[in-house]
Amino acid sequence: MELETADQQTPHVILLPNPWIGHIIPLAELAKRLILHNFTVTFTIPTYGNPSKAQQDILDALPKPFINYIYLTPIDFTDLPNNATIETRIGLTASRSLPSLRETLKVFSATHRLVALVVDVFGTDAFDVAKEFNISPYLFFPSTAMLLSLALHLPKLDEVYNGEYRDMLEPLKLPGCVPILGTDLVDPMQDRSSDGYKLFLHHSKRYRMAEGILINTFMGLEVGALKALEDGSDPTIPPVYPVGPLIQMGSRVGVDDRVECLQWLDDQPTGSVLFVSFGSGGTLSMEQQNELALGLELSEQKFLWVIRNPTQTSANVSYLNAQGMQDPFDFLPEGFLERTKGKGLVVPSWAPQIEVLSHGSTGGFITHCGWNSILESVVHGVPLIAWPLYAEQRMNSRILVEDLKVALRLRVEENGIVGRAVIASTLKCLMEGEEGKRIRNQMRVLQASTEKVPCEDGYTPKSLSKIAQKWKSQLAI
Repeated sequence: MELETADQQTPHVILLPNPWIGHIIPLAELAKRLILHNFTVTFTIPTYGNPSKAQQDILDALPKPFINYIYLTPIDFTDLPNNATIETRIGLTASRSLPSLRETLKVFSATHRLVALVVDVFGTDAFDVAKEFNISPYLFFPSTAMLLSLALHLPKLDEVYNGEYRDMLEPLKLPGCVPILGTDLVDPMQDRSSDGYKLFLHHSKRYRMAEGILINTFMGLEVGALKALEDGSDPTIPPVYPVGPLIQMGSRVGVDDRVECLQWLDDQPTGSVLFVSFGSGGTLSMEQQNELALGLELSEQKFLWVIRNPTQTSANVSYLNAQGMQDPFDFLPEGFLERTKGKGLVVPSWAPQIEVLSHGSTGGFITHCGWNSILESVVHGVPLIAWPLYAEQRMNSRILVEDLKVALRLRVEENGIVGRAVIASTLKCLMEGEEGKRIRNQMRVLQASTEKVPCEDGYTPKSLSKIAQKWKSQLAI
């Protein structure tokens, strides 16, 4: 499809993302698809610190002049106590950005034909600003249909259930979804007195204010959950538009590192290498990282491991905490690199995940079960070992293991650690065992369903076309 010239008469969409990299990526891919439907797009990005290089690289690579970005006025958090939680900061990021967003929309509404404001999951307070300017409010949901269903059901659940969800005697059964244990629910629901829970509940109550919900999944991946959301049994649920899989199709940064690790992969047999990475944010405790290293060694499998400095105690989210300047290799067991030379390659901090997953030598992926990583694995047909760490990742692992059956889940001991013996046996099972073969075959079937999505008769293009037509029709009213 040829693009129209980007001018002020072209229908224009404003995006309000959460500034985390895992949220920027799918919204950037959505923006690229919108311009194929002859829209122009502007990112309005809340800020409370300097943007990361990875985030800036993604924004700078957007096709100009069809997609642009502006940073909203930086937020002042100096009034918060030093121990303010990340959930508190997330909650205030969007709400304290509203005055700057309002001024931005005032300028844009005078010069552009604004048709929609699309906000991220923590940005629903901006719906009120959209209404002030008579702009249609939409929600972009970057995770699963299961999590969206949970969010939409949460206000009622909050009313009828008095205890902690983690103590629920029976699994929670959402329409069209696998049952979820209370201990596997999204992190904010593990403590109802926490800021994170209050934030999640606040925004969940506002999701129904959206005129539509764009979600980064597709029918072949979550057929039960999506059909349940779309069956009309609850007329208060806005129309749901599956627009996934929205994934990056190339590397962001680190050309030198990319060449090194891909050259190493070039020398390995087809399907022989296990990729080990915990996404843009995941870290392990020192004890757990040591067990992982020894488990990789004990398995005798080839591996490519993206390593970070461990935390002192438990698994964590590295982008919420300053990473020390110490070399992450210093935390590996003594002699590990020498003993595994030729079998494995350890790279610090980052690797080009898309290129690794699409490489013919990659035969498996130990993943934290972030939704972006899952979609990338499915698109490239790489079977998984699920190692969830935080957020909704335990829920995602349930989908992978129990519903889609494209992953093995590691057994966690009572002390919260996955031992080296369990790691080694699970790796061997995936890479060499009969169950691993079944999982690999099932992943190929799932991968084939993604190949149908971009086709003219595919589900996702119809969703995008439908919402594009809806937005354009508003201009004629």
